Amino acid sequence: MHEEWYFLDSGYLDAAVNMALDETLLNWHKEGKIPPTLRFYGWSRPTLSVGQFQKTHKTIDFGAVRTYNCQFVRRLTGGSAVLHDNELTYSIVVSEDHPGIPASVTEAYYILSKGLVEGFNNLGITVDYAMPDKQTARDRSAVCFEKAAFYEMMVDGKKLSGNAQTRNKGVLLQHGSIPMDMDTEMLYDLFLFPNNAIKQRMRDAFHRKAITIDQLTNKTHTYDMMKDAFYAGFETGLDVTLQPFELSRQQWEEVYRLAETKYRTDDWNYYRLRKESVKHG
Repeated sequence: MHEEWYFLDSGYLDAAVNMALDETLLNWHKEGKIPPTLRFYGWSRPTLSVGQFQKTHKTIDFGAVRTYNCQFVRRLTGGSAVLHDNELTYSIVVSEDHPGIPASVTEAYYILSKGLVEGFNNLGITVDYAMPDKQTARDRSAVCFEKAAFYEMMVDGKKLSGNAQTRNKGVLLQHGSIPMDMDTEMLYDLFLFPNNAIKQRMRDAFHRKAITIDQLTNKTHTYDMMKDAFYAGFETGLDVTLQPFELSRQQWEEVYRLAETKYRTDDWNYYRLRKESVKHG
């Protein structure tokens, strides 16, 4: 059944507001205030986001985060750490009981990723789905792009985009990072390693595990180019018509309130760090 979904292009925002807006869209959809919604956004400053349950005590170099003037935020979704910089980020909110959404998390990834497949096609990039074996799926890495999860996008065995998902209040939220390029110097400086030699070895290995759109195409892409390609891609891949959606002043105030009371607080961003510090202290 062909549907109309909302489409919100919120442009470049800071880390706390980006995460608060995703959560607020989830809440509004649960309350019946908005239909399923696709959102595109960017980041006003480089940002390291970590999964809701990710341990950071022994993995993140918070001194380097400050040195690089990065923002740091904990997501509502799970998964590993992602450096958001020169990329298009998308999010989708849709009810768990939507007839087109499977109950299985991995199968829902597959359905929603059809929009990504079409978007990459529009950029002249043919992608494959990641299908990790059971051991690979269980392996842990603090760095998101070192390892592909089920149905993430791959080209020649290299990861091209990363996604994370949560189900909350009967609504599925999926968001993902589609890098145009990536600063691997900065990326690996934000993590703790036993020594610099190991860090450099991991950084070198990363280039065999991940790739970006600019590298693949030998072209420099812009946010607007990405937006056009993936807007059309999601319409085709999900068989929906996207209707522009703009927030009212009151709606923005609700988003900013959540950003201040949750995503800008140490209690949310560092609570696991504090627990780990007490545990290991």
